[in-house]
Amino acid sequence: QVQLVESGGGLVQAGGSLRLSCAASGTISSIDYMGWYRQVPGKQRDMVASITGSGTTHYVDSVKGRFTISMDNAKNTVYLQMNSLKLEDTAVYYCNAAVRRGPFTVINYWGQGTQVTVSS
Repeated sequence: QVQLVESGGGLVQAGGSLRLSCAASGTISSIDYMGWYRQVPGKQRDMVASITGSGTTHYVDSVKGRFTISMDNAKNTVYLQMNSLKLEDTAVYYCNAAVRRGPFTVINYWGQGTQVTVSS
């Protein structure tokens, strides 16, 4: 089994910064992909940023230039540095990972979510 444990959420004023972390533990051969998604009540969960095991990153347009995703392969941990936060960044942020557990098996996992609240 694999667990994703997120940390780093909280309350911050607009214009401030937060850093989210997500550590994967358990039976892991390698991680093909890790990403951060966010969800507000009544809306679907949307991808914010992603990174592959080889370091290729992708961002949704609304966070480009403000958020940076990075991954420590040795620690199976992904980070999301969020700068210049806006009110509309308020959401529950979820970590997602595609974990390779063998040569032919890749399983998708979700973290429990961490609340990010940006105040004016």
